[in-house]
Amino acid sequence: MTRTFRLALAQINTTVGDLSGNTAKILRYLEMARESQADMVAFPELAITGYPPEDLLFKTSFLRENVAAMEQVIAASRGLAVMVGYVELGSDIYNAAALGYDGRLVDTYRKMYLPNYGVFDEDRYFRRGESCPVYVINGVAVGVGICEDLWYPVGPIAVQRQEGAELVVNINASPFHAGKAGQREQMIGTRAADNELFVAYLNTVGGQDELVFDGSSVVYDMNGGISARGPAFEEALVITDLDIDSVLRSRLRDPRPRKENPAILKEIGDCRLVEVSGDPWDRERKPLSCASLAPTLTGVEEVYRALVLGTRDYLGKSGFSKALIGLSGGIDSALTATVAADALGRENVVGISMPSRYSSEGSVTDSRQLAENLGIEFWVVPIEPAHLAFTHMLEPHFRGTSPNVAEENVQARIRGNVLMTVSNKFGWLVLTTGNKSEMAMGYATLYGDMAGGFAVLKDVPKTLVYDLCRWRNLHGDQPYPIPAAIIEKPPSAELKADQVDQDTLPPYEDLDPVITAYVEEDRSYQEMVDKGFDPQVVRQVINFADRNEYKRRQAPPGVKITPRAFGRDRRLPIVNRYRQV
Repeated sequence: MTRTFRLALAQINTTVGDLSGNTAKILRYLEMARESQADMVAFPELAITGYPPEDLLFKTSFLRENVAAMEQVIAASRGLAVMVGYVELGSDIYNAAALGYDGRLVDTYRKMYLPNYGVFDEDRYFRRGESCPVYVINGVAVGVGICEDLWYPVGPIAVQRQEGAELVVNINASPFHAGKAGQREQMIGTRAADNELFVAYLNTVGGQDELVFDGSSVVYDMNGGISARGPAFEEALVITDLDIDSVLRSRLRDPRPRKENPAILKEIGDCRLVEVSGDPWDRERKPLSCASLAPTLTGVEEVYRALVLGTRDYLGKSGFSKALIGLSGGIDSALTATVAADALGRENVVGISMPSRYSSEGSVTDSRQLAENLGIEFWVVPIEPAHLAFTHMLEPHFRGTSPNVAEENVQARIRGNVLMTVSNKFGWLVLTTGNKSEMAMGYATLYGDMAGGFAVLKDVPKTLVYDLCRWRNLHGDQPYPIPAAIIEKPPSAELKADQVDQDTLPPYEDLDPVITAYVEEDRSYQEMVDKGFDPQVVRQVINFADRNEYKRRQAPPGVKITPRAFGRDRRLPIVNRYRQV
């Protein structure tokens, strides 16, 4: 009789610190897995606590309540195996996966490789595990791993394969950045083929502060072929039937593992075989109607979906139901408003146009057209009275000086005050509209256009802003929401007469590749020049990016969509005298 193992991967959206809410959701999905007659259901890394819990891990009450929640989940595991991520508490703490069966805690797996780069800081909190157990569940040898454990070619998965594992279930909280899903799938397929077993990679989904988790859980077979894939940016219970006997058939034809040095594997960690449940192969179970094989998302579409999910979850999980946006008639505020409407619903977005003496006619008319296209509420609050008042107030002190950016930025700060006052009055969250190119160059006003609660485009380069607008105009429930006039007009802050961004910055198509090279790749001045970039642009990027770190530290959080975002990824000292040029 063919051995078929039915695996359920619960790709769920949890909230950091919401122990009761996370547990309730886990129990709902556990029941769904039981109804599907799954042999095993897995939940993401630190599903009980939400990821990343950061310094909540220093609170002993939080740790104890997390253990109690885990025990509640394990108690509900009648009739199937359950694996759930939580924080194990003993003399130290571990990023761990509890394995339960039939209402009892069988064992706890401890994450062995703790990432400490980019957005990760796990060495700050956890002790690493030292054991790579294999669990025999309904007659199938199942290895377990947590996130980083799978990324090493010779790691826990190789030890578990040597012990006879036929399936490895790896639970994750793997943050999104553009292009990562494809790289991740290539790695998972390689691990499955190299070790000749099934690899199930379960990823959490949802937004948490600046991070977005894309889900996109996958199962690969021993040939490196995909068996199942969960949807991107959505919750799902991914269920698949695995032909376990195919693993042995494949291994019998491949002599490579017989020639490995067992001493090398022993250095990784010890392995033990844990009997969980016998072989119920005589039970009747309807075959699945079809495999879960959601399409992959790439390019501009996956970035747009990440922005929508990150914005929706930041507001929803923070307790906000409505967003407020300053509409300038420019492309950044147009994209921000469109993302907000898609994330929150048009009835939950308010746009405010705040024209000044320097605003073009299109500043208001284009903003009004955008609001009508999106179906969002639209206000017009002219700032000229406040601008005049500031001019008169400061005139005695500024007499005899030439106007400069101080006078220009007064307008941006008046607008920031208007938005924050309305926010304060009605409890709506202000979404700022600056993009990564502007933030890199310091082309933003502290306490002005930087004033707000969440920066949707904080990690989106200006050239990508245009691509996102064009893509959104061709997709979605409301086609062509962004007027062509907004996309086609030259970008301008409109803080003085006839101003355009290129008065201060190089063209964005020249600027963005240099910002990527310097900020995301840490290229030196000479490397960038050798790469063919204009030396003048390179010097400007290095100088402006370095000296504006103090501004970025005071900016609101925003959705991470590049491999290296300002804030969590790139951390430079504010007081810093190192200069390349």
